[in-house]
Amino acid sequence: MAKTVLIVDDDPTQRRLLRAVVEKHGFSVLQAEDGDTALNMALGANGKNIDLMLLDLIMPGRGGMDTLSELQKSRSDLPIIVLTGKGSIDTVVSAMQSGARDFIVKPASPERLIVSLRNALEINSLAGEVTRLKKTASGSLQFDDLIGKAPSMRSVIAMGERGAQANIPILITGESGVGKEVIARAIQGASQRAGQPFVTVNCGAIPENLVESILFGHEKGSFTGANAKHLGKFQEAHTGTLFLDEIGELPLDMQVKLLRVLQEGEVDPIGSKRPVSVDVRIISATNRDLQDRVKDGNFREDLYYRLNVFPIEVPSLRERREDIGALTEHFIKRFNAQERMKVSGPSKESLEILRSFDWPGNVRQLENAIFRAMILSDGQTLQPHDFPQISGQTPNLSLSDNLTALSAAASVDKGGVAVIDPEGHLRRLEDIERDLIQFAIETYAGHMSEVARRLGIGRSTLYRKVREHGVEVIESKSA
Repeated sequence: MAKTVLIVDDDPTQRRLLRAVVEKHGFSVLQAEDGDTALNMALGANGKNIDLMLLDLIMPGRGGMDTLSELQKSRSDLPIIVLTGKGSIDTVVSAMQSGARDFIVKPASPERLIVSLRNALEINSLAGEVTRLKKTASGSLQFDDLIGKAPSMRSVIAMGERGAQANIPILITGESGVGKEVIARAIQGASQRAGQPFVTVNCGAIPENLVESILFGHEKGSFTGANAKHLGKFQEAHTGTLFLDEIGELPLDMQVKLLRVLQEGEVDPIGSKRPVSVDVRIISATNRDLQDRVKDGNFREDLYYRLNVFPIEVPSLRERREDIGALTEHFIKRFNAQERMKVSGPSKESLEILRSFDWPGNVRQLENAIFRAMILSDGQTLQPHDFPQISGQTPNLSLSDNLTALSAAASVDKGGVAVIDPEGHLRRLEDIERDLIQFAIETYAGHMSEVARRLGIGRSTLYRKVREHGVEVIESKSA
């Protein structure tokens, strides 16, 4: 996915020389001979495809400074590098004050030009990611900020924009990892509650004995360990949005209390003498079929209909393969900014592999795969061997890395403990601990003293964990 550079210069010889240098380093090139043509191209229907502009200051008709000023009004996101044969201090200051990212005196060396191009693009990527993070943190993320132009995503965005205009409960469904929370944040950003609190609760990750306290709050001294007053997620989200992720995992007794909050607009903190009014917009999400949960008696039917007023189904990544390229570019930009990397993008072969894969873990799995590939990559372009779990090719590692990989593979063949699941995600710590204890018991033939010593824990702790995990033990007679 080569970046596109628009070269604006009235001298055809200069344009030809600049084009040769820029294309040699992997950029695509467009050309304009004057400021008016450049403005029409940058502000036209295909203007968003232009990633950077090389702009000559001295041109007949509309000059470079006027062009620069006009672009700052409508395309302030477009990085512009100014080129001129006159490098006076006043000219440099004026150009930079007008929004230029860099200033190069002609004739420019190819090295200086390419360094300037790459720096400008890197700064632009970082600025874009910072803006996106700020919008996410402030609750003002917009649908225009989402990555996805596939037809199936356009319908999701259209539904989200409609739902944002009314203060009704929204139920977002879809497989794990498709980006349900991002859609929820965009709904808030497009609503009258933009900029207000956006509070997320993973209903499947809260210990059952703490659900009521976490959701609805408690007063000081209301139960053992309640050393201070706790507002609860509903009060934290007052005037904003409460996002209830994995709503299908909410215990039945809490479902009754949630239904009352939705009906009455008030919560009853544990130990409180009176209810507390809350103004909260509810957006819930699930990767389960809630109707099946209702039939099984695990989800209240009245609550289901209360939450499912405005349903939105987010498609899986394999149903929107058109977006894989844009998502890949977005993740590369973000990791370049976060980890100070300089990866330009995937090769054509790698992109085809990514587009043909089914992605059972959806966007989250793609994100993890891109990050891992960038760590493995030795160059600026991601190759198929940088995606070994997808392409089946061996990573291009150094000798020491290969020895480490072979050692790891050997330990797996001998029954080692996996920390990554088949979808490429980390397994739960509880599951890894159980398998590690089982592996240690088998390795040391049930000699529990040796197992405890190797694991670095006491025998009493080992036996307690064995009981907790239900690990089968055939203890050695000499243990």
